[in-house]
Amino acid sequence: MTLSYSRRRFIQTAAAGSAVLGLGDLAFLNSLRPVSAADAKLDPNVVKLDPGIEPLVRLIETTPRDRLLEEVGTRVRTGLSYRDLLAALLLAGVRNVEPRPSVGFKFHSVLVVNSAHLASLSSPDSDRWLPIFWALDYFKSAQAQDERERNWTMAPVDESKLPAARGAKGMFTEAMDNWDVAASDVAIAQLARSSGANEVFELFFRLGARDFRSIGHKAIYVANSCRTLQCIGWHHAEPVLRSLAYALLMHEGDNPAKRDDAADRPWRRNVQLAQKINDDWRGGKLSSDASRDLLVILREGSADAACDKVVELLNKGTSPQSIWDALFDASGELLLRQAGIVSLHAVTTTNALHYAFAASGDDMTRRLMMLQNAAFVTLFRDSLARRGTVAEARVDALEPAKFAAKGEAALEEIFAEVGRDAGKRRAAVGKMLAYLKAGGDAKAAIDTARRFVFLKGNDAHDYKFSSAVLEDYQHISPAWRDAYLSSSLMLLNGAGEADNGLIKRTRAALG
Repeated sequence: MTLSYSRRRFIQTAAAGSAVLGLGDLAFLNSLRPVSAADAKLDPNVVKLDPGIEPLVRLIETTPRDRLLEEVGTRVRTGLSYRDLLAALLLAGVRNVEPRPSVGFKFHSVLVVNSAHLASLSSPDSDRWLPIFWALDYFKSAQAQDERERNWTMAPVDESKLPAARGAKGMFTEAMDNWDVAASDVAIAQLARSSGANEVFELFFRLGARDFRSIGHKAIYVANSCRTLQCIGWHHAEPVLRSLAYALLMHEGDNPAKRDDAADRPWRRNVQLAQKINDDWRGGKLSSDASRDLLVILREGSADAACDKVVELLNKGTSPQSIWDALFDASGELLLRQAGIVSLHAVTTTNALHYAFAASGDDMTRRLMMLQNAAFVTLFRDSLARRGTVAEARVDALEPAKFAAKGEAALEEIFAEVGRDAGKRRAAVGKMLAYLKAGGDAKAAIDTARRFVFLKGNDAHDYKFSSAVLEDYQHISPAWRDAYLSSSLMLLNGAGEADNGLIKRTRAALG
């Protein structure tokens, strides 16, 4: 089923409430058959989870894909909480899907959990299960792919090799510095048992940003695991952190600690450069001129030049907010220059590094997140040329398109263009900018974009990208945020795309 472009149909689609998705109040769950709560016997060679969540994880792991949503729906009807389902979904992913050979591909079933969660948080109550149901279905496809490849499953930690609690942090730091998988595994298991979330993630924030491998997925996994654990509880942390440490040690070739690889150079330089930032760097003034100056370097200069410019601006009294305004909009500009997988990850990586910047309590870590993000934007930019034609486009030179529609009619016209060819999308960018500059309701635009993800999204990137963009709109200064949100239409879902299989399946379940 595809959406009509009529005004009446569009309003039905974009209106608040579950009528958008034709799901009512999830009453379809009442028709689903009950499921036994008996726990399945667990293989002793598979890592054991918290006893309270193990049966639900096993349900997700063992239920066929074509029955999983109905089985889980039955549990929801009989009292399963959102938080427990979120926990079980994440844990099923980290136990069954290997974050190798790259922290991406099938592992998006884990990376997308927080994005689905963010989409749920921003939805009306009646729609809140939809992103999680989508992620459940996506996990089953990743699980099947993993089984076809190596059929990897996380094994129990080697209890005999766990370090003493007092030495776990030092052992973990040394193991990660040496890219030692076995030593890091036992060390992080002990850290999960003996330390708190803030102490552990201060280590991970830096580790996720230290190298430019897997096009930003390492930083993304750090941010997503931190955020999801905040919701589901630290008692679920150990398998998540073991998976995370294993993912961050992904590399190609010989041990990176023993060679000079391009992916590691920005970090090694920035560890030294960060010390040149004045101690009062957090108290600077907001400056659009400074943001524009940094944008020029991010657009044309090297990674080193971009990082040097960040230091220069901060030491001249520029607010870190102005640095982030440039970093966000430079990422958005890459969408205009080449809408695709590279520019998408420039946006989602910036979202992750900004989260680490905001969440960290360590002054040096915060400096490093800005510097690494500046370097990464230039590296993403240079990667575009290897993917095809790169258009000439400047986010700070975007012009509003002229069109007469206002309010809901304007959003109808804009999202009717999205999802068609690149030319139509560029027209939608200009129209969105005009809508926002004329005082259009940004929240209505964001809500509409999110609902089209529910209706049309077919890939983990649809959720990852939209969650990052729609969240970061609020993190950008008013002078810069409209162009950023407008540029995102190069990859957001729109009315011109077909409904996804999950929505069709849900409608079929409704009879």
